[in-house]
Amino acid sequence: MSQRFDVVIVGAGIVGLSTARELHRRNQALSIAILEKESRPGMHASGRNSGVMHCGIYYGADTLKAKVCAEGARRMGEYATENNIAYSKSGKLLLATDKSQLTMVEKLLKNASDNGIRAEKITTDEAAKIEPHAARGVAAIYCPDTAVIDSAAVVTTLAAQLQAQGITFLYDTPVTRVDASAKMLHTPQGTVAYGYLINCAGAFADTLARQFGLAKDYMLVPFKGMYWKLSPETNAKVRANIYPVPDPALPFLGVHLTRVISGDVYLGPTAIPALGRENYHGLTGIHPSESARILGMLGRMYWRNENSFRRLSHNELGKYSKRRFFRTAQKLMPSLTMDDMVPTKKAGIRPQLVNLKTRKLEMDYIFESTQDSLHVLNTISPAFTSAFAFAEMIVDQARIT
Repeated sequence: MSQRFDVVIVGAGIVGLSTARELHRRNQALSIAILEKESRPGMHASGRNSGVMHCGIYYGADTLKAKVCAEGARRMGEYATENNIAYSKSGKLLLATDKSQLTMVEKLLKNASDNGIRAEKITTDEAAKIEPHAARGVAAIYCPDTAVIDSAAVVTTLAAQLQAQGITFLYDTPVTRVDASAKMLHTPQGTVAYGYLINCAGAFADTLARQFGLAKDYMLVPFKGMYWKLSPETNAKVRANIYPVPDPALPFLGVHLTRVISGDVYLGPTAIPALGRENYHGLTGIHPSESARILGMLGRMYWRNENSFRRLSHNELGKYSKRRFFRTAQKLMPSLTMDDMVPTKKAGIRPQLVNLKTRKLEMDYIFESTQDSLHVLNTISPAFTSAFAFAEMIVDQARIT
């Protein structure tokens, strides 16, 4: 096989699909192909997330995330309605369970004000009316526009629409080598030539970018998100979403309770350092050379303790224990018992970009480019929520004529 396209997108997750959609919307004359190493779209982060549509309260107004989150969520809701995809604007309760979190409460409210997001500080009595079984805490914020969606249905519907519009999907087609000077991708299925390339490869975006001489200062490090589920007997105790106020010293949101679109209630996720970019369970997805590099990076981050990494590691690794996980979740729902938590195979990987110079985790979207390629290096949450607005930003960045 040897094919050529005006634009080749690597990665058929939500960001790659949305980027193809935006390109086609702007110029239907472009020949576009999406290369995907798996047999179908959305098999990793896009198909393994909780389906929460974030409102954008976590992100400062100066971030790229803030510029696309709320607008992306609005467009995703419209898309769900237009395509009969299950979607519910169920709202979210953010709980401060300690007085030390009050400063963060005010910061979140400022983010909401700066970004035009609906969020209200409410009393503990008002919080109890929204989520009767949640902890009373010392303060609470209610975000009415947080929603949940059938993320798998979004991916499959969007992929089918793109195919119907003439966009080519090349599945089971990993990129094995890049000849950037010839604008040629080598794959097990043959060569694919491009006029312009957009790298939306998620957990492998940095490895592809390096073949273009980019991402020299970055490395993606995987963190594993594991979940428990509420038993059927306890399920009704959670109406929508109960989140902790995030710790500003740590890069992740913390364990929360979410009623997903199926009606199940999940507790999680963890943010445990993983040994492979697809290390969802046990030893699967572990490759010795890659694991050695990841361990080396994690060891250096632990030693330097950037982003409070030492405390993060201790907290998260402890959550392999059901009892430790339970104690964390019980802070949000005091009546929870260990018997209420039932095992689930649900797990995801968050590939987090590390700056090799500073050893810090990068918390915003990052682009690098050459004359004929654009590389999206850090498609972390809320990338799914933001996808349609984020795709506009990506295409604006690209030099496609």
